[in-house]
Amino acid sequence: MKIAVIDDYQDAFRKTKAFSKLAGHEVTVYTDTEKDPEKLAARLKDADAAVLTQQRSPFPRAVIERLPKLKLISQTGRNAYHIDLAACAERGIVVSAGGGGGPNPTAELTWALILAHLRHIPEEVQRMKDGKWQATLGVGLKDKTLGVYAYGRIGSVVANVGRAFGMKVICFGREGSTARARDAGFETAQDRKAFFESADIVTIHLPLNKDTRGIVTAEDLGRMKPTALFVNTSRAPIVAPGALVEALKRGRPGHAAVDVYEEEPVLNRNHPLIGLENVTCTPHLGYVEERNYEAIYGTAIEQILAFAQGKPINVAGAEK
Repeated sequence: MKIAVIDDYQDAFRKTKAFSKLAGHEVTVYTDTEKDPEKLAARLKDADAAVLTQQRSPFPRAVIERLPKLKLISQTGRNAYHIDLAACAERGIVVSAGGGGGPNPTAELTWALILAHLRHIPEEVQRMKDGKWQATLGVGLKDKTLGVYAYGRIGSVVANVGRAFGMKVICFGREGSTARARDAGFETAQDRKAFFESADIVTIHLPLNKDTRGIVTAEDLGRMKPTALFVNTSRAPIVAPGALVEALKRGRPGHAAVDVYEEEPVLNRNHPLIGLENVTCTPHLGYVEERNYEAIYGTAIEQILAFAQGKPINVAGAEK
């Protein structure tokens, strides 16, 4: 089969242990992103299978209808909201979307952002490179309130680290999420208003889907303290469009640490958050970790091999 891998920024696919299993197949890897449907389709025109790295590029009908040879989309991760599954079903394209990754890399990045922002690490590192010495006062975590929105695979790890730091941890989300949090001994917020008002740090750990898109509103953010930090290592559209930038300009919350953006990659400083002094930005590094890449690309390769044997796995269906 001819296999095309898109959006592999680090050219990691060919370096994974599982790559040798594709011996005999023709693999082409693209390390940049092409958003234009016509140009993306041109890249994939000869491919029998396409490997999609997370949700980095939309895969709409406009792309799918230009790919008569495509038989398989092997998606890293279970979330396939960026793929037009109905269009794939109409054209007989199998979409395999399995798991493979773990929660720890994103949870670790969440804490890296929190600590970097509150202890002014990026600024102080740059000062030393400029030949200068310390100039800031950091903010400690002990006895502060950590608000975890969604106590799931990632949120639970983040909550436990907060507990280890001596923080008061409050969880919020759907009933299943809050029930798990209570079972683990964590406090849950009385309601949405109390959650956003009480937290010194709010960190979001929701998947992006039709129910969570825009679920964090301008009103929610406006309830946060002027000293509070808002952290998003999940997906940018979970926050209502433009709400975070405007909230930060108004001073509630006073700070943000962000790893995700509405349109990625963000190049040439082309995002309003990057220019704000009260924001720490990273380029969607949450799941970008060696063992995690081995896992997600390993699953993508197993999906290709299963399809080649006529027994596709992890098949996603069109939404009803």
